[in-house]
Amino acid sequence: MNRKRTLGLVAGAGLLALAGTALSFAASDFGQGVERDLNSGRSTLFGFRGGLESSTTDLSSPSITANPQSIGTFAHGLQARVINGTSTPPNIDMLSLWPNDSAPTHLIACNEEGTGQVGLVRINIASGLVETIVTGTTACDGTRRTPWGTIIFNEEAGGGVSGGRVYELIDPLNTTGVSLNRTTGVFSGGTGAANLAVRASLGRLSFEGMAVYKNGVTYYGDENRPSSGIPGGAYFKFIPNTPRAINAGPIAVLSDSPLVAGDIYGLRLGKRNGNTDYGQGSEVGLGTWIPVCADAACVDIDLRAQTTSLKLTGYYRPEDIDIDRNAEAVGNVRFCAPITGNEATDHNWGSVICITDGALADAVANTAVPEVQTLVMGDPAFAMPDNIAFQPGRSNWLVMEDGDSETTLHNNDIWSCMDDGQDSNLLSDGCIRAATLNDLTAEWTGGIFDSTGKRFFVSVQHPKTGHAVVFEVTGWK
Repeated sequence: MNRKRTLGLVAGAGLLALAGTALSFAASDFGQGVERDLNSGRSTLFGFRGGLESSTTDLSSPSITANPQSIGTFAHGLQARVINGTSTPPNIDMLSLWPNDSAPTHLIACNEEGTGQVGLVRINIASGLVETIVTGTTACDGTRRTPWGTIIFNEEAGGGVSGGRVYELIDPLNTTGVSLNRTTGVFSGGTGAANLAVRASLGRLSFEGMAVYKNGVTYYGDENRPSSGIPGGAYFKFIPNTPRAINAGPIAVLSDSPLVAGDIYGLRLGKRNGNTDYGQGSEVGLGTWIPVCADAACVDIDLRAQTTSLKLTGYYRPEDIDIDRNAEAVGNVRFCAPITGNEATDHNWGSVICITDGALADAVANTAVPEVQTLVMGDPAFAMPDNIAFQPGRSNWLVMEDGDSETTLHNNDIWSCMDDGQDSNLLSDGCIRAATLNDLTAEWTGGIFDSTGKRFFVSVQHPKTGHAVVFEVTGWK
């Protein structure tokens, strides 16, 4: 017997042994066996012991009010503590840790309601005390702590002359009760109004997730769906006029922010035939950053209109974004983002994509070739992915659902997904449920890990009670 055949038989025997492990759970269906093996609790790949089934429980408002922790069920080995579930605004969305990721004392969070309600708040992690920073925003959605020591927050408010904007805040613990006039862009009243500024240089659209890098290069998408042949939301890249040094410290005044002015580019995929293979059907692969505007021309520009006129690549409602910190640590750009799709009407279950843009130096010079690849394909159980969090240490991605529970007959879940490994495909090596809700009206959102990857903060938005439930989840191994 020749050596190649011997090696082939040995490799085949190993594969059969692996298959046998999975198929011991479902002898007639290999895929189901793999799923059951991942969920069995024997795996050390997720930091908790075994995945959950999605809950179909629908607790009443009085039950949740009496015990806010009951709104969520968490995988075996994880412990959840309610930070606040009785006095929070109803639509607490994305969370940022303050003052850092290693020893945070507060969560800075958006409340996704109208101009008459609370907009940006801070939540004391130890006591649960909620204090209003800003009112006057509409659909306040995304927040991020920047590498230069500020908070940016944004609005999911569409394009056009009154569409969503980005705002920047310095010293969030000493800014309280400030009002925003969206028409004039002026902050007034309260304490610390001078600590806030409009960042009109990033344009207008339905903002949500933002990948903010140390040099000031910032990536973001438009949370928009396609309509009658008009493409869905595109991805954009902001390059500051004055990029920051990677090791620069916090800024002292808002005028030193790299977000004051810069140029915007839009993502268009399809490089064949001199970069002309763009349009319907080109949503993954290599692409080009197309110039949208420069410097003053970017101020309050309607980026949604530019998506159509520049034929940028559109997606079905781009949502949150988180940075691959492993890639960043070696100087590269990679971030991942959920695409919600539309499960109820179309059975378009959504996906998670990852975008690379070369090294940080290439990104700021705009010399890299961007690439988009799919990490997770949605399905009826894993539908309408909305928010995402990178887990330091383990390098998994936690993906939060905003599904139409009346369609799939289960509550929204949090999935823990491995990144792609050394296998031949580019997809996640497997996902299991880390948590499930017990309120069919609510959704998980805003999840974020501390620097250890062992403390996870997450919000349950718009539950029956009218008060979001904010959790701290520990127990990750």
